[in-house]
Amino acid sequence: MIIRPAETEQVSTNDWIHIIWVTGSMNRDLPSPDVNAELDVFQLIQAHQEKAARLPPTDEVRTLVHHSLRGILSTFSQKHEGYPSGSIVDFACDAYGSPILAVSNLALHTKDLLANPKCSLLVAKDPEDRTDLVITMYGDALPVPESNREAIRNAYLAVHPDASWVDFDDFQILRIEPKVVRYVSGVATALFRSGEFSYNEFRTAKVDPIYQFSKPIASHMNKDHAKDTKLIVQHSTSVPVEFACILDVDSLGFNVKAGCQGDTFKLRIPFTRRAAERKDVKTLIIEMLQAAKSQAN
Repeated sequence: MIIRPAETEQVSTNDWIHIIWVTGSMNRDLPSPDVNAELDVFQLIQAHQEKAARLPPTDEVRTLVHHSLRGILSTFSQKHEGYPSGSIVDFACDAYGSPILAVSNLALHTKDLLANPKCSLLVAKDPEDRTDLVITMYGDALPVPESNREAIRNAYLAVHPDASWVDFDDFQILRIEPKVVRYVSGVATALFRSGEFSYNEFRTAKVDPIYQFSKPIASHMNKDHAKDTKLIVQHSTSVPVEFACILDVDSLGFNVKAGCQGDTFKLRIPFTRRAAERKDVKTLIIEMLQAAKSQAN
C-alpha cells in the first residue's frame, strides 16, 4: 500500500517527492528521480484496488478473528487506578465468534477483569504492518457457566492443543461477550477503510470457508510457482511488479506482498468468480495464469 496526503483528492508532483511507502513495519522517505513513474504506478494500484472484490467487512473481520491465536487485551487496572492496562493473550473463539480466554488467577489482567469485566481485545492481521486490518472488540469478560464449560474448554484446546494448564486449579476460563466490533485498515493510505458493527451483526457473519487453506496454498505457490504468481499479479493490476508472494486466500481472491521500483506493498488480487471449495482455487489460479500468459504472448 502507498501513503499519500489524505487531505486532498488530487496529488501534485511536489507532494509525491515526499511520499512515504510502507515497507513492512518501516516507513521511509523516498525522494524519487522519476515522480511521474511513481504517479503512474500509484494510479494503476489505486484504480485496481478500489474495484478488487473483497469479502464483506463483517465476514472479513469474523474470519480473521476466528483464525487468530493472539491479541492485546486491555483492562481497567486495579493496581494503577484510572489507567488502562494491556496484556498479550492467547485466545480462541466459540461458535458465535466470542473470544475465549484461559487466564491465571495470578495474572494482573485476571484480577482486573474480576473487578471490572469491561475490556477490549485488539487483533491485528499483520502486527508488523499498521496499515493492514486491525480489529478491536469491546465487551465484557465473564466466567463461563459450568454447564457450558466443557464445550468452551474443548473449543480453546482445539486451537491451543498444548495448553494443558487450562485445567490447573489456578486457571479459569473467561469469555468476552462483545458489544461492539470495530475495524480499521489502510491507515494513512488512499485505501483507508473503517467501521463498526454490533455483536449481533458480528455473530451472524460468515467465516470464509477458503481462508483456512491459506497457509498450504501460499506455501506451495511461493515455493514452487513464484514466477507464476508474479505474472498473474502483473496481468491483474498492470503494475510491473518485480516479485509477488501470496499472503492469504479467501473465496473471492488472494492478497500478495509485491515489489515495484524498489518498494514493497500489499495488493488484493480478485478471482474471476467465487471459489466454493479448495479445489476451485487451483482451477481459478490456473485460469488466471493462462490468461496472463496469453496476453504476454
